[in-house]
Amino acid sequence: MNFTAKEIALFLNGEIEGNADVSVNNISKIEQGKPRTLSFLANPKYENYLYTTNSSIVLINKNLKLQKKVNATLIRVDDAYKAFAALLEMYQKEQQKQLSGINEQSSIRKDVSLGENIYVGEFSVIDQNAKIGKNTKIHPQVYIGENVEIGENTIIYHGVKIYNDCKIGNNCIIHAGAIIGADGFGFAPSEDGQHKKVPQVGNVIIEDDVEIGANTTIDRATLGSTIIRKGAKLDNLIQIAHNVEIGESCFVAAQTGVSGSTKIGKRVWVGGQVGFSGHITIADDVKIGAQSGIQGSIKKEGEVVQGYPAIPLVNFQKASIAFKSLPDLRREFYSLKRELEALKEELKNK
Repeated sequence: MNFTAKEIALFLNGEIEGNADVSVNNISKIEQGKPRTLSFLANPKYENYLYTTNSSIVLINKNLKLQKKVNATLIRVDDAYKAFAALLEMYQKEQQKQLSGINEQSSIRKDVSLGENIYVGEFSVIDQNAKIGKNTKIHPQVYIGENVEIGENTIIYHGVKIYNDCKIGNNCIIHAGAIIGADGFGFAPSEDGQHKKVPQVGNVIIEDDVEIGANTTIDRATLGSTIIRKGAKLDNLIQIAHNVEIGESCFVAAQTGVSGSTKIGKRVWVGGQVGFSGHITIADDVKIGAQSGIQGSIKKEGEVVQGYPAIPLVNFQKASIAFKSLPDLRREFYSLKRELEALKEELKNK
């Protein structure tokens, strides 16, 4: 697809400096710029590349003062990074629009409800009584179980598995290999030491505007629903257990694990490799540092914590400084201990 500087500036409400008719058909890093590609400059430390890049169009901030002549056509915007992200989103949507129709190698069972302008790729299976909203794109090798409901304008990437009775909202993105609705990890110990499986008969509900990363797993509830609220963003390789609730606009990084029945509030930020105990609650606007262990509820809104077990960030930073000093403190302790023992021995002999 080709876009001219004039078209891009119109979309971004930007100001053009240079040839408004120059066109691009790809993107590139500013330091690796090529003709007919678009780049952006948001970080000042890359400014030198602006004067040497071969990119045809570069997005820059309106307040940037040029130090040298620039060969590329410039489009000035309020925030170059956000503008570039908006362009990428538009480009991705244009690519998805080109996907349409039902591939003859897919399998769609009886009583399935299909909206207008959907796409179903090779070897995908849509089971009985499923409902698929208009403009939704189902890529190859996807399985959609019985009674599953998927809203409009949602993208389901390759190899995703959505178990029976789950519900996916509008404008969602589920990346390759994600598993939605597998059984929760529910077992009851018996007198003979065996673990008897507890049937998991609930479902998963994913609300509108949610993005689920590759190979992330979200377990169905034992009873009721595991819920991912509107606007939440989950990274790759995350485990969400049965009956968990992730609040609106949460942001959860890779390799995080959330144990059963934990409730996470709105706008919570979770770093990578965080572990949550089960049956706890996290207040709104909490921020949790990477590799933290959350063993109990966090009730204070806006709290920032880190560590295992997690403690307020200020205390964690102080503890980290003390931890670094432990070898020196140990040597000093044993030195003082030896001096004290020598003094005791001296006093004893007097």
